[in-house]
Amino acid sequence: MNRRQFVASALVASSSSLLPDCAGTDALAQPAVQPNPSPVIDSPASEIVFPEGFLWGMATASYQVEGAWNEDGKGESIWDRWAHTTGRIRGAGTGDTACDHYHRYPQDIAILKQLHQKSYRFSISWARIQPSGRGSVNQKGIDHYKRVMEAVLAAGIRPFCTLYHWDLPQGLEDLGGWPNRDLAGYFADYAGILAKHLGDQIQTWAPFNMPWSFTNLGYGTGVFPPGRSSYSDFLKAAHTVNLAQGEAFRSIKAASSHATVGSAYGMSPAYPMTDSAADRAATARYHAMNNLYFLETAMHGRYPDAFVGEIPYEAMGYRAGDDKIMKVPLDWIGFHYYSRRFVAATGTAAQSGSVGLATETQDTGAAGNQYTQFRAVMPTEYSITDGGLEIFPRGIYDLVMQISREYNHPIIEITESGCGYLDAPYARDGGHVPDARRIAFFRAELAELARAIQDGARVRAFHAWSLLDNFEWNDGYTQRYGLTYVDFRDQQRTIKDSGLWYGQVAATNRLPV
Repeated sequence: MNRRQFVASALVASSSSLLPDCAGTDALAQPAVQPNPSPVIDSPASEIVFPEGFLWGMATASYQVEGAWNEDGKGESIWDRWAHTTGRIRGAGTGDTACDHYHRYPQDIAILKQLHQKSYRFSISWARIQPSGRGSVNQKGIDHYKRVMEAVLAAGIRPFCTLYHWDLPQGLEDLGGWPNRDLAGYFADYAGILAKHLGDQIQTWAPFNMPWSFTNLGYGTGVFPPGRSSYSDFLKAAHTVNLAQGEAFRSIKAASSHATVGSAYGMSPAYPMTDSAADRAATARYHAMNNLYFLETAMHGRYPDAFVGEIPYEAMGYRAGDDKIMKVPLDWIGFHYYSRRFVAATGTAAQSGSVGLATETQDTGAAGNQYTQFRAVMPTEYSITDGGLEIFPRGIYDLVMQISREYNHPIIEITESGCGYLDAPYARDGGHVPDARRIAFFRAELAELARAIQDGARVRAFHAWSLLDNFEWNDGYTQRYGLTYVDFRDQQRTIKDSGLWYGQVAATNRLPV
């Protein structure tokens, strides 16, 4: 599964709502822009300056970069089990070594410092802290992350910790995984352990990375570990994660008085396929399901209005009082942006006109579609990256402005955004990695982000995905999203031209003409 298919899977779904009066789901009844707007491709004629103190950063994830999969007491994760199963990963890749960031973190943090970064978003491996996911603490795991934090802080960089980036301890999957409601309590314990031991070093926390994606892909469609394809399991897993988000928030706050807790959701701006009332309503349901399913529960203690027909309370495992557990006042809202979607009501014929559409659409099947009744596709109207995603810079503006309107102008962090290109070191260019397309991508997208800030959005940070070329889940090492090239034969790092360019943007806090 390439990242194009991953994003398609991760942003198309079906399910059921708890309350019909979710804030903001009417916002997409009318498209923010027409389905065929002109994107910003080139930088404006004048220089663009970002607000003073804007946090430029880069992001990684534990399983994708660390390696050392069984060192220093670490337990097995579901991604260890998955990658070690023949046929799961393209090219038979595994995260056993990945970028060897576990041992080479001083070098990688030095790159962040060289590129003038002020925020490093990373994740912690739960199985390094509690090998089976519960019980006693592995002190070697705690000590490792303490050393990493010391290096990050010494470089003058803010640590931004994501507690969970998909690598569930296998021991907890053996207990039923995320559909098992007990995991909310185990996760809260884990969050409290991290805040207790690392809270003097880390103040910025996000419980989950893209929770909609790992619950749907792991339990609804089965294309990611643990490979279960049950709509009921997806509903239960998502509800457990919503409970866990609330419980983790309270655990972190109780253990660390300086902690701020936000999010790292995956979101995608959606536009109606046609101007019909049915497609506009379907687009609103898509937004509620795919963008707000874990945000609305935190901010208002209720599920967004994402569903049609009966509400499957029992299938979700919902209990009286769960609204109070889920509701927590996030200090800020973080989300990723990669691509947009066109949405139509189920049964509506796609009227694309001149608009190119993705050939594949993945969802949770008939069991889910009966509740959400929408079909979403990834457009291919504009240039496509080597990773298979359409380049649409305007989307980040639309998404930031929509979330700003719907949630009363919260503080926003862009937790991930990036593009996959396979450019490699070129001898004729002195060993540089001349990835001009990635530079053009970031220049256009950051211009749109600056426009959102100018129009009132309170965006304080942008994290490029990623610091390093890394293990790209089911695609193994066949895609490269890093601003630093990694030769996986000897782990040599080469900062790409895009990395040098992004470093200059961070140093000057402005986009060059």
